[in-house]
Amino acid sequence: MEHASRREDGAGNPETVLHRSALTLHINGTERTLSLDHRTTVLDALREHLGLTGAKKGCDHGQCGSCTVIIEGRRANSCLLLAVAHDGAVITTVEGLADGDELHPMQEAFLARDALQCGYCIPGQICSAVGMLDEVADGFPSDATETGRPGATRARLTAPEIRERMSGNLCRCGAYPRIVEAILDVAP
Repeated sequence: MEHASRREDGAGNPETVLHRSALTLHINGTERTLSLDHRTTVLDALREHLGLTGAKKGCDHGQCGSCTVIIEGRRANSCLLLAVAHDGAVITTVEGLADGDELHPMQEAFLARDALQCGYCIPGQICSAVGMLDEVADGFPSDATETGRPGATRARLTAPEIRERMSGNLCRCGAYPRIVEAILDVAP
């Protein structure tokens, strides 16, 4: 269903204005072209228009991290991003981390460490953890990064460092200790 509104053109005549755009997203290695309302978030495009329900709608305000996906190689809260602003973007969801039936090492670690309880936050936690490891590899520091280490080229992933970097992803069940252990299992 297309949403339309009425406004006046320059001569005072009413005209119908459609609030939709065609855009292409590269989701989990597949190019998808959609026609979406301009107000559609990346999260809603994924869940409601593409049937990818891994990313969860938690707070819908970017505060819980349940909707975390990887966009252009960086983790992001998809509930805060308008899809039309990401035309052409490469997006990886938790569904796209696995290679067929072979789980991503982070997914394997979360299972091996039993780093979940209800599981609602886990897709966002896993995407955030994968993105966080890439940020560390690229040399991005956090507030907990130890500075001044001789010869240091990147942060040393300690439990406090991981907790700081993952602080945007909440778990109401309190599985944090196991989540940190799972990330440490995968960290280089």
